[in-house]
Amino acid sequence: MQVSVEATGGLERRMTVEIPEDRITGEVANRLARLARTAKIKGFRPGKVPMKVVAQQYGAQVRDEVLGEVIQRSYFEAVNQEKLNPAGMPKIEPAQAEGEQGFRYVAIFEVMPEPELAELSGLALEKQVAEVTDADLDKMIDNLRAQRTEWKPVKRKAKKDDRLNINFTGTIEGKEFAGNSGEGVQVTIGSGRMIEGFEKGLIGAKSGEEIVLDLQFPEDYAHKEVAGKPVQFQVSVNSVEEPQLPELDEAFASSFGVGDGSMESLRNEVRQNMERELKQALSAKNKQQVMDKLLEMNKIDLPQALIEQEAENLKQQMLQQMHVPKGKSGADLDASLFHGQAERRVALGLILSELIKSKAIKADEAAVRAKVEELAVTYDDPQEVIDWHYADKQRLAQIEGLALEDAVVDWVYAQAKVTEKQGSFDALMGRS
Repeated sequence: MQVSVEATGGLERRMTVEIPEDRITGEVANRLARLARTAKIKGFRPGKVPMKVVAQQYGAQVRDEVLGEVIQRSYFEAVNQEKLNPAGMPKIEPAQAEGEQGFRYVAIFEVMPEPELAELSGLALEKQVAEVTDADLDKMIDNLRAQRTEWKPVKRKAKKDDRLNINFTGTIEGKEFAGNSGEGVQVTIGSGRMIEGFEKGLIGAKSGEEIVLDLQFPEDYAHKEVAGKPVQFQVSVNSVEEPQLPELDEAFASSFGVGDGSMESLRNEVRQNMERELKQALSAKNKQQVMDKLLEMNKIDLPQALIEQEAENLKQQMLQQMHVPKGKSGADLDASLFHGQAERRVALGLILSELIKSKAIKADEAAVRAKVEELAVTYDDPQEVIDWHYADKQRLAQIEGLALEDAVVDWVYAQAKVTEKQGSFDALMGRS
C-alpha cells in the first residue's frame, strides 16, 4: 500500500492511497469460492456451479463489497502510518485511471489542530467573592413569608399592596382592540404587572365602584399595533383585599417541612440552601471568566467537521428540550443557528484538552466525590443519588468531566495575579 499526503490549506489534508491488485483480487477470489458452495443458479446443482459462471454472476457485486471494506481498513492503516489525527469522517473519491491495475482513491479530511497555548504567567484575573449575610437571610425569609400570604376582604379604599379583583374593557379612540378586556382579573397594586399608571389609578377605589383610567401604552409595548397609543380603560372593582402575612412561628417553620418546627432550624436550612446556590453561582461566574480569557489568549484553527458535529448535537439537545419528535414540525431546525455556540465549545474543548495534557492536570477522587455529593444533597435520599452515579461509569464520567474543568480553573487562577471582587448574593443570583 502506497500513501501520499498533501496539505491543501489550513487543517485540510488530501491523502492518496494505492492498493495493490493482488490484495483485492485475492479477497474477491476467496469470497467467490465461498459463494460457489451455496449459489443457486438455474441449470446447475448447488455446489456444482463453475467458478467462471459464479464470477460472471456475482463478480462485480463482490468486488464492490471488497473495495468498500478495503477502503475502510486501508484508510485507518494509512492515517496511522502517516501519524495523522483526523477530525471527523473523510470524503472518499475514487481516483482510478483507465486500464490501471489495483485501486487508488483519495481521502479528503481535516486534521486536529495542535494548539500552542499562550503563557499564563503574569495573567491578571478578577475573582468574584461573596457571602450570605444576615440581611440576605432576612430578605429570603421575608420572601418565603410573602409566599404564604393570605388575603382578607376589606371595605375601605384600596392602597398599595392591596389586591383587587376587577373587570376591565379598554378602547383606543373609542374602538376595541385585541386583548382589550378581562373579567375576574387579580391585580396587586405595586406589582408592576399592568402598564404604567394602571395600578396607581386603582389606589382609592372601593369594592363595587367603577372608574375610568386614561393611560398610554409604552412605546416598546410587546403588541406593536397598540404601542405608544393613548388608551381608556373602564374598570369595575369587584373586591378589595389586604395581605395578611403569617407569623414567624412554629407553624410557619413547619409548613416548610422543618423537622423540629423551630424558626432557628428553618433559618439554618434556608442559609445552607442560599450558601449552596451562591457557591454554584460563584463557581459558574469565575469559570466563565477563565474560559473567556483562555479563548481570548489562544486563537486556534478549528476543524469545520467538529463545528458541524457540535452544532448538530446542540440542535438535538434543543429539540429534546422542546419535546419535538423526529419528523415533526421543528425537527428540521437549521443546525447553522448553533454555529456560534458550537465554535466556542469546540475551541474550549481543544484548549482544555491541551492544558490538561501538557500540565498534567487531574481531578482527584475526593473532588469527584464532593461534586456528586453536591448534586445529591438537594434530593430526599442523597445516598441513593450518590449510589446511582457510582453504579454507572458513563454517568460518573460526566461528573469527572465537571470536576476536571474545576481543576483547570483552579490551576489557571494559581498562575495568575488575582484581584478579588466583592459581590452580593442578590446580584450574583440575578435578583438585584
